[in-house]
Amino acid sequence: MRLTVFASGSTGNCALIRGGGRSVLVDAGISARRICASLRSVGLEPGDLDGIFITHEHADHVSGLTVLTRQHPLPVYAPGAVADALRLAIPGAGAFVRRMDPEVPLSLGCLTVTAFPTPHDTPESYGYRLEADGAVLAWATDTGCVTDTMLRYFDGADAALVEANHDVDMLRMGPYPAYLKRRILSDSGHLSNAECTWLAAVLAERGTRKIILGHISKNNNLPGLARRTVARALDGSGAELYVAPEAGCLDLEIEPCCV
Repeated sequence: MRLTVFASGSTGNCALIRGGGRSVLVDAGISARRICASLRSVGLEPGDLDGIFITHEHADHVSGLTVLTRQHPLPVYAPGAVADALRLAIPGAGAFVRRMDPEVPLSLGCLTVTAFPTPHDTPESYGYRLEADGAVLAWATDTGCVTDTMLRYFDGADAALVEANHDVDMLRMGPYPAYLKRRILSDSGHLSNAECTWLAAVLAERGTRKIILGHISKNNNLPGLARRTVARALDGSGAELYVAPEAGCLDLEIEPCCV
């Protein structure tokens, strides 16, 4: 299985997963032009995709979807409430937007994708567990806290993309209005570096060998700070730590831990 992150952060999120002879996107929160250019940079055309999996309806996860699907009416899988909203927002979307039920595995050939709920301030929000070629990637950003359900779907993952959204002190001292700070800090907001550190340590203890930090805030965090904070908890664990870029490309091969 291969993970290629095209963008991760407050300004947009989109990643490509290839495995089991299939290619899918998780989120389409950057422009369609940028998505197409990113795909071509790794030798794919948009029509080569087998589907797009949407985590939730916020603009930084769906902003490129209307134009992309107008040009390429690919299958789009989304939480029920999000699927309903997309069908209203995108002309003709009823033909290609499909409801993704939580905790029900979906097989696309030899790639299996299972959605699980994440607590975020939106009608419905999902993380995803993707399995192919004997490897498992677990994915959850935009989550205000770590739930038992999330941990269950992260269990046994060879790689995990998790949220290190903000440094609490930077957020509290920063320019955001009070209501927005409360929202981000709430159990339906975003994970802090400290909360991500706890999650990363748990995952490493359970055998996850690649941990990717994602959705790092442009205003309330720094990639280096997030990395240093989490790295201290992983010292000696054998887990490799990566930071998904706000723009650019992170390309990783994900192999079963037993390999």
